[in-house]
Amino acid sequence: MTLLSRTFSRTFLVTLVTAVLVTSPLAMAGNASADPGCTSSVPYRSGEGGYDTYRIPATITTARGTVLAFAEGRHDGAGDTGDIDVVLRRSTDGGCTWGPPAVVAPGEGDTRGNPAPVVDPHTGAIVLVTSYNSGDVTEAQIMRGEATPAESRRVFVQRSLDDGRHFTSPRDITTQVKPPNWRWYATGPGHAIALRRGPHAGRLVVPSNHSVAPAPGSADTGQEPKYYGAHAIYSDDGGRTWQLGFVDDSYDGESNANESTAAELPDGRLYFNSRDQHGTSAGNRLDSVSSDGAETLDRPYSVQPTLNEVPVVEGSVLQLPGNKALLLFSGPSVPTARQSMAVWRSTDGGATFTKALTLSRQRAAYSDLVPLGRRAVGILYETGETGPYETIEFRRLPVAELQGAQLQGALRAPAG
Repeated sequence: MTLLSRTFSRTFLVTLVTAVLVTSPLAMAGNASADPGCTSSVPYRSGEGGYDTYRIPATITTARGTVLAFAEGRHDGAGDTGDIDVVLRRSTDGGCTWGPPAVVAPGEGDTRGNPAPVVDPHTGAIVLVTSYNSGDVTEAQIMRGEATPAESRRVFVQRSLDDGRHFTSPRDITTQVKPPNWRWYATGPGHAIALRRGPHAGRLVVPSNHSVAPAPGSADTGQEPKYYGAHAIYSDDGGRTWQLGFVDDSYDGESNANESTAAELPDGRLYFNSRDQHGTSAGNRLDSVSSDGAETLDRPYSVQPTLNEVPVVEGSVLQLPGNKALLLFSGPSVPTARQSMAVWRSTDGGATFTKALTLSRQRAAYSDLVPLGRRAVGILYETGETGPYETIEFRRLPVAELQGAQLQGALRAPAG
């Protein structure tokens, strides 16, 4: 069975075989490339392949070692609404070169985005959770309750059983994870996580955010930032069914948890780090922890003061393997601008962070961190010379460079 859709030039063929959506190769000017032993490559360049802008990077390494780079391909402009596809490129050499781009979830005039991919540790399947809304409505309209249920934000899941070459069609899971009084909804963006330790090992956790409707009789419209909150959704059966986990429901305007990212700490707790969407507290990053696999939070979200250089923007966290290994955070490092992408390290489970490396002084915005074996980390991030959304670059970072000389010695020292 075939379904006629559009390529980057608005015409592509998506082939459905036994309910599997085959991701379609797309025409783009050249493949990203670099010499062996590369440090960086550019899988997405805005203006190429029929898209005005590429945004919202998300990346994972598959069970076979393939690096997947997801993004939103925005046809009509750089804005967050309109005709938007979820696109993907694959790299089999650690992010140095990239295969042809493909559409994973076509918008077909509507908005599909906020990719949150994860590898199911039991099967090796790639599970991709995304968000959707009609291309005719904006986030502000949805938050004000001016969109119908069909137009409003919904949540979808897809699977790939062949290392990201093909994905199933998007399947709607909204009723499982979105309460009736929620309006806005966004998964991630950035990679989701699969738990490796404890009683919930194998659980897939997607950090997410939402907005809630004002209380009856309130003069508020619902568009006020105080109605944002973070939450998590999780699956214990490889992404087939989903449940709503913790919900940050303070809605007090002091700390407005929004786009979120998560990592599993060496002791099995989950560390959540969130953008503070114009709260009144003194900081742009919030964090919390969960000891029960994202079902509840140990404490409310509060300001992370050692990430005070980060502006209001999405960020990413990644726990490196090992009992004394680093927890990393990535984001821009100019408090008032999306500029100067940097990586911070924490040796105390996210209690404090220290800047480890500044990648560039160029404009920069969203990012996602990915492990590349034990000796390197990848970062997929938005950047450009005159604006932060000119390209999505992939940079390879040696772990030793992130540790620092003094820390390397401490980590190598024998116990006792």
